[in-house]
Amino acid sequence: MNKELTLGSLSAFVEYSMNIVWPMEMLGWLTNNFSSAVASNRKLNKIYEETPTIIEKDNPIVLEQVTGNIEFSHVSFCKTDADTSAKVEILKDISFSVEPGKTIGIMGATGAEKSSIIHLLQRFYDVTEGNIRIDGINVEDMSLKQLRGNISLVMQDVFLFSDTINENVKLGKREYLDTDAVKHASYKAQASNFIERMDKQYETVIGERGVGLSGGQKQRISIARALAKQNPILVLDDSTSALDMETEQMIQQSLRELKNTTKIIIAHRISSVINADEIIVLENGAIKERGTHETLLAERGLYYSTYAAQYEGGEMHAH
Repeated sequence: MNKELTLGSLSAFVEYSMNIVWPMEMLGWLTNNFSSAVASNRKLNKIYEETPTIIEKDNPIVLEQVTGNIEFSHVSFCKTDADTSAKVEILKDISFSVEPGKTIGIMGATGAEKSSIIHLLQRFYDVTEGNIRIDGINVEDMSLKQLRGNISLVMQDVFLFSDTINENVKLGKREYLDTDAVKHASYKAQASNFIERMDKQYETVIGERGVGLSGGQKQRISIARALAKQNPILVLDDSTSALDMETEQMIQQSLRELKNTTKIIIAHRISSVINADEIIVLENGAIKERGTHETLLAERGLYYSTYAAQYEGGEMHAH
């Protein structure tokens, strides 16, 4: 009022005004955070209230050891369309069998429902008709833990966690796998050459979803993860799509050396399934052709036209 203000009074005024404003700001932050927490809690509770449609029986069969004999017998699968509530046939009358240690290749255009076969094998869904057996036991009678625990799955869309390469390969069997097993699996998956060029090698921390790695590098780490588990059933769902031909052939060689592992290879590329004991070609959810590479080429059907499109002068390569 007297147009006088000492330096001390000014400092005190600024300090007091800060002390008044800060609690008000904090109240705003707390209110926002509390509102977010309430909304998140509501979403979490909604998830917890969901009950799985796939449940195992009260006394599931637990095999002493899974050898990897797979049999699909007249399997059909329908889904209910969420919008129209109409039944949509996804797979129809699929039958094939794979003996332990053998390889089956599954081919077909995008939308031919190749991956649905794997979802049914792992019992993410139940079949509408027919049955699926592993070692002669219907998958619906098996323990879910044993069923899914004995299948190593390599998806096309690789998920890597923000952790070391070593921990990413060990994922799922951390307590059973040592560093030597990780290195051996990485070598078999053709991943060791780029891992060992990194500064910290297997202790290199990679970002969420494998940030900083190429598509092919991520796929090779994912294949190493599957090989390290040494499960009796190995499923590769278009998992070499980002690799060059030479690297893919070396991985194919590693797969051929797995004598006690049943392999299901889903692919778009002929080179992925060329050495399979049997190849089935799907079209619109049904088996259109089946046989070995040579017999399917001789039929000059869908498989042959795919071969011709991927290899110019296909006949020359066939011989």
